[in-house]
Amino acid sequence: MKPPFEISSKMLNLCVEISQIIGRLEAHQMSPPKPILMRKNRIKTVQASLAIEGNALTEEQVTAILEHKRVLGPEKEILEVQNAFQAYEMIPQYRVIQTASLLKAHKTLMKNLIPDAGKFRNSSVGVMQGARVVHIAPKANRVPQLMDDLFQFLKEDKETHPLIKSSIFHYEFEFIHPFSDGNGRMGRLWQTTLLYNFHSMFEFIPIESVIKQKQQAYYKALEVSDKEGNSNSFLEFMLETILQTCQKFFVEYQPQPETQETRILNAKKKLGKKLFTRKDYTALYKSLSTATASRDLQFGVKQKILKKSGNQATTRYRFI
Repeated sequence: MKPPFEISSKMLNLCVEISQIIGRLEAHQMSPPKPILMRKNRIKTVQASLAIEGNALTEEQVTAILEHKRVLGPEKEILEVQNAFQAYEMIPQYRVIQTASLLKAHKTLMKNLIPDAGKFRNSSVGVMQGARVVHIAPKANRVPQLMDDLFQFLKEDKETHPLIKSSIFHYEFEFIHPFSDGNGRMGRLWQTTLLYNFHSMFEFIPIESVIKQKQQAYYKALEVSDKEGNSNSFLEFMLETILQTCQKFFVEYQPQPETQETRILNAKKKLGKKLFTRKDYTALYKSLSTATASRDLQFGVKQKILKKSGNQATTRYRFI
């Protein structure tokens, strides 16, 4: 069953803007962000996602916990940090359209916090804001089928942009509320995982930190979509949030222009020790001319980074 949504021109324009930023990052440099920025953004992500759920620990305290330093704070909140960090570290391992992988992630995220970590709920739940009930989730016996339908949509829909699909999943997941606890942080984790599958750079782009800054608007977008019976309002909110986070990330990342040397070294990471052709090399840099690719490879051979064998059509290269 296809979730109810309509793609607007605003959504498409936001997708274009986000893709342009990712393209600029690719054009500048293929290597991942520096480890210090990766860790800083992972800490921002974990702290923000937990803070949305009421965890009061600061970024400094989260950093200290991950450095195995003593932190004064509630034991439950410290455990939430440890679990969340582990769950986010596992992003490359998750299979985004498999229920078993989702349950594994929830088990990691909620380990020793609730008795049914890693299992769908078996009772009814409602979402509260203060003393007000803002959402009554579907009955527990419907959860497995609803989640199967949602994963089936992710698998079969080939037309909807991945950025939009990730946001559809986030909304529908919160609507279903499949777990007894941890649904908010789990929905954000899985959207980040879907975005990572769209482009690996999203593993280190802390979207949750911008959601935290816009927390009331986040809840409002969920509520409006509930009332309207479709995810449109939430989709526009999330795409705007992703764009804002990407813009901030680009400034922090400060990607350096490519050089002959950086292209060769980045290709070494991608190609390893296997034999490859000039065509294989240019496939890594789609805007690179064949003449520039040849000069790069000659540079690699001259610097004894590459070993060349064969001639003309039979020429092959291998990194030393």
